[in-house]
Amino acid sequence: MQTRVGFIGLGIMGKPMAKNLVRAGFPLVVHNRSQASVEELAKLGAVAAVSPRDVATQADVIVTMLPNSPDVELVALGANGIKEGAKQGQLFIDMSTINPIVSQRVAKELATVGVAMVDAPVSGGEKGAIDAALSIMAGGEPQEFERSLPLFQAMGKTITHMGPLGSGGFTKLANQIIVAINLTAIGEALVFGTKAGVDPQKMIRALSGGLAGSKCLEMKSEKILSGDFGPGFKIDLHSKDLNLISDAARSVGAPIPMAALVEQFFAALRVRGRGGFDHSGVITLFEDLAGVQVRKQ
Repeated sequence: MQTRVGFIGLGIMGKPMAKNLVRAGFPLVVHNRSQASVEELAKLGAVAAVSPRDVATQADVIVTMLPNSPDVELVALGANGIKEGAKQGQLFIDMSTINPIVSQRVAKELATVGVAMVDAPVSGGEKGAIDAALSIMAGGEPQEFERSLPLFQAMGKTITHMGPLGSGGFTKLANQIIVAINLTAIGEALVFGTKAGVDPQKMIRALSGGLAGSKCLEMKSEKILSGDFGPGFKIDLHSKDLNLISDAARSVGAPIPMAALVEQFFAALRVRGRGGFDHSGVITLFEDLAGVQVRKQ
């Protein structure tokens, strides 16, 4: 009998992830605050649920893709939440990027009603979600990871069991440090070169072929050159992640001086009303400071 999957959180990332589960043949029950996304999934054959509790009563495995730690706690443990509709033997897979300490706390609460948990945040942005090419970093018991694997294979390409519950979250936060610092360095470098009179398009081509090349430069160069910062991943959300990193770093006693500096750059962008920009829009802060635009005129 095919595993019946509940999916909660149909945002920029969650909606295409849920669509890929439908395409892979999983019977799907969905819930989201915005009904438009629920209706879109219903047209593909998913069943609409009125609450997380309703999802839990109908599903064998429940997946969440939510903005932040409080959202996951509310959906999992709050009124009309997953715990209220839970059944012995269910599996909860949280694919949100949240504080791993919160993941461990939620797992402990759900275990009291017989629900196992895997934390499995993702990297790859909206395009990776659409293309079912996400990198999925999972934490949890080996048997629960194996149980999750068919779902992961429908949504991602690089799937790694990182270790115990919380390991996935810590790995994702490490990923977010690298991405934030990389995008900031790209922005600073391209503004520097443009201010000096170098063609930014040629600069990107040259840099991409050397040691300065990166996935960030490859995937975000067109946004930078066009000045179209429609979000694949919002500055608001990456700023949230940088705050999570600060909290998690304090909990494990790890200094993160570069991430702390970049956190302030992202905070400055939000003050300027650019929190809805794609995170590659960090370059606009350096454009402001230098009085030059990298984007095509």
